[in-house]
Amino acid sequence: METATRPAARRGELWGWVVATAAGCLLVLIAAGQSWVRVLQGLDATAPTGGELSPVLTPVALAGLAGVVAVLATKGAGRRAVGVLLALCGAGAGLGVWTALGDDNVSGWLREQNVLRGAAELPWEVVPLGPVVASAGAVLMVAGGALAVVRGGRWAGMSARYDRESAPAAGAGAQVKDDRALWDALDRGDDPTESR
Repeated sequence: METATRPAARRGELWGWVVATAAGCLLVLIAAGQSWVRVLQGLDATAPTGGELSPVLTPVALAGLAGVVAVLATKGAGRRAVGVLLALCGAGAGLGVWTALGDDNVSGWLREQNVLRGAAELPWEVVPLGPVVASAGAVLMVAGGALAVVRGGRWAGMSARYDRESAPAAGAGAQVKDDRALWDALDRGDDPTESR
């Protein structure tokens, strides 16, 4: 009973990991498209999204989603290496959130994008929802990558059901010889189905 529940528990752990880590990547991706700053004066001024303030957010989120698929497709050392890369993508997203809302970064972006409207220094404030969502996604990505490194070796890969068993079944050698004899008979022009 215990051996039957262990693979099921590992499958459940793997799919829970997939959902949580992919959700982290999607949170970063969605948050990158949201406005992170509100302009307080000059209501027609253009306000930046998270992805505009930190162009790294979208690429690391997409790389993280690719990493989730790669963890499913690999095993062993390859899976651990992908887990490390996934954790680094999450760290990159977290760093992107941190640097996006720097005073110089936001003020410089607003000056550059609103120069045609004659707006030099626009007062602004942070819209907290986008950065908080992106930060939560980054944390999930880092945790998912770390978990893939530590526990990923116990999870089955996508190709596990198609792997050849290490020990051949009894009588397999004889079956191969019989099959070869049939093909040899066909090559000679003999009909192997005729009874002699």
